Amino acid sequence: MIRVGIVGASGYTGAELVRLLVNHPAVEITLATSRQYADKPLSQVFPHLAGRCGVVCQNLPVEEYAAMADLFFTAVPHQTAMALVPKLLAAGRKVVDLSADFRIHDAAVYEAWYQPHTAAELLATAVYGLPELHRAAIKAAKLVANPGCYPTSVILGLAPLLTAGLIDSETLVVDSKSGTSGAGRGAAVGTLYCEVTDGFRAYKVAEHRHTPEIEQELSKLAGKPVVISFTPHLVPMSRGILSTVYAKATKAVSQPELDTLYQEFYRNESFVRVLPPGALPATQYVRGSNYCDLAARFDQRTGRVIVLSAIDNLVKGAAGQAVQNMNLICGLPEGQGLDVVPFFP
Repeated sequence: MIRVGIVGASGYTGAELVRLLVNHPAVEITLATSRQYADKPLSQVFPHLAGRCGVVCQNLPVEEYAAMADLFFTAVPHQTAMALVPKLLAAGRKVVDLSADFRIHDAAVYEAWYQPHTAAELLATAVYGLPELHRAAIKAAKLVANPGCYPTSVILGLAPLLTAGLIDSETLVVDSKSGTSGAGRGAAVGTLYCEVTDGFRAYKVAEHRHTPEIEQELSKLAGKPVVISFTPHLVPMSRGILSTVYAKATKAVSQPELDTLYQEFYRNESFVRVLPPGALPATQYVRGSNYCDLAARFDQRTGRVIVLSAIDNLVKGAAGQAVQNMNLICGLPEGQGLDVVPFFP
């Protein structure tokens, strides 16, 4: 049995990690940290866990809890993670970090979008945790940087096209919509019920911090630097992401060719579902699951390829993908604990 610790267990991502891990046959949750809810059972913080999780939240220094688990999920804000992860690694532990602190390989790029990096020496060894693209490296890693939610939807959507050279990488426009859980559980005016319901708005236009992460991974796929136009939107729902990506095709391509390209690229991937002809992704059909649903269309009139990608931002976009990475690191079946049918309706 693998002992697992969740650092920062009282956020939405922490709650999703617990929901998935209590059904995992090979792990035991031995630690859940929270400053706000120290000494309270996690089932009081999240009543939906009543009867399923007996863990009590603790507020301990990393030096004390490093010995309490074999693998740690660090579900904490950026900057906080870079202070904790080096100490966990030094103690011989494996880490799946859900912050942004180790996703970007170039420290200068990270610092331009976030703040000074105090553990930049780890950036060269941290593995970007998108299993569909980096499975072999993840298996050998001690530190996995779990991808962001928007990047997961966009990168999986574009990987087949960029690998095949079927789109002009200089023409990428990404339009993404997310539920409000992506903003976290902390109280903020912008995510209050009356601010969100019956509304639809863009935010962080031309400045969202997931931009360099997306560009980093797309550049690897394209074999040259890629710059995107990325606009996220907030929609009045609790969870889910739908990304629509537009790019100029390098040549005319038939719909059957596009369908075959995607089906072949993801033919061995359990958590990427390439939808059949005529079907389009929708957030309600992946809710609560680790699936990414994809569809691509060629617009003959404009010469553009349009890619649609749907994920649950809290599962494939966060906790589910983290468990998928944990399974790979620990030599377990990749889908163990993740065999969840989406919640519908």
